[in-house]
Amino acid sequence: MVQTDPDPTGGPLTGMRVLELAGIGPGPFATMLLGDLGADVVRVDRPGGQGLGVDPAYDVTNRNKRSVLVDLKAPGGPRAVLALAARADILVEGFRPGVAERLGVGPEAALARNPALVYGRMTGWGQDGPLAHAAGHDIGYIAVTGALALTGPAEGPPYAPANLLGDYAGGSLYLVVGLLAALHHARATGRGQVVDAAIVDGTAHLTAMLHGMLAAGGWQDRRAANLLDGGAPFYGTYETADGGYMAVGALEPRFYGTFVRLLGLPQAAADRGDPGRWEEVRAAVADRFRQRTRAEWTAVFEGTDACVAPVLSLGEAPHHPHLAARGTFTEEGGITQPAPAPRFSATPAAVRRPPARPGADTADVARDWNVPGLAPPDEGETTHEA
Repeated sequence: MVQTDPDPTGGPLTGMRVLELAGIGPGPFATMLLGDLGADVVRVDRPGGQGLGVDPAYDVTNRNKRSVLVDLKAPGGPRAVLALAARADILVEGFRPGVAERLGVGPEAALARNPALVYGRMTGWGQDGPLAHAAGHDIGYIAVTGALALTGPAEGPPYAPANLLGDYAGGSLYLVVGLLAALHHARATGRGQVVDAAIVDGTAHLTAMLHGMLAAGGWQDRRAANLLDGGAPFYGTYETADGGYMAVGALEPRFYGTFVRLLGLPQAAADRGDPGRWEEVRAAVADRFRQRTRAEWTAVFEGTDACVAPVLSLGEAPHHPHLAARGTFTEEGGITQPAPAPRFSATPAAVRRPPARPGADTADVARDWNVPGLAPPDEGETTHEA
């Protein structure tokens, strides 16, 4: 496709067209990120809907998108999607392997219509391997990569880190990197390709540094026994007098010195040189933190290089002074939500559209993408999420 120069008011990806076949989780998050950066993202929703079980108006992962309704199982449905794919730079789907092919919108059919198309496939297990066709969720994907075993206390079970580590870090962000890399190649050569983004692959890739440390003998293959997994008393969380928590990351000796001084810990109790004494040091640190509230400790460490921060909830985070000053969160349409990231000096990203309502933009997309056969749904057809 012939691309226009980026619009400095619309983000660095202005002019890029992205087609998303509706799903939940990492695929929508990835296309939201592309939309935040200026791409024209069109989401193909199915009649009857599929989503998070909440009102679509609150599904922030569908911001900066437009939606059309297409029934892929109805006559003409696959043809409509392929017509959109012919006008797109990127297509993203998150079906199990083989489903897109059975529906008639797989890579072979799409690339036949648009040889320069980048076809992104977002799955947990990947397109091949013994588990490729198995059901799964974030917690299972990160479990087999070794990443889940890094969380939680030594004597307790691993903690589930919501679905941030697998779905979004190991999944969405790797998909976006792959899509943009493949698009760069397509624009240089005219040849598109398939991007197989598996959450297990991306999450495993995130552990690269730890595997190097493990091989070098600098990491023990057990939980809460290492520098960065809560094993060290100077890198972890501590409860305060009011039931809050403070996060401590005083890794470097000079930062640890500042931390110990402000905490009011005697030097004899603070000596961290011998890992055999770490539990003793941890107990002393924990005892000191229990003497004051989270707010009081926040005031003690504020503005210092002790590398200590309060552990805030989702509702509290937008009010943190630093995040508020940077505009890390924004309020759009009555919804407090993370602002687009990262930041660009010449082509700033923005929240330009509220979460897309299923099917609300069919006529506009048909016009803008020059796909006249993309008919809006029949009168009376429902468009609510399941």
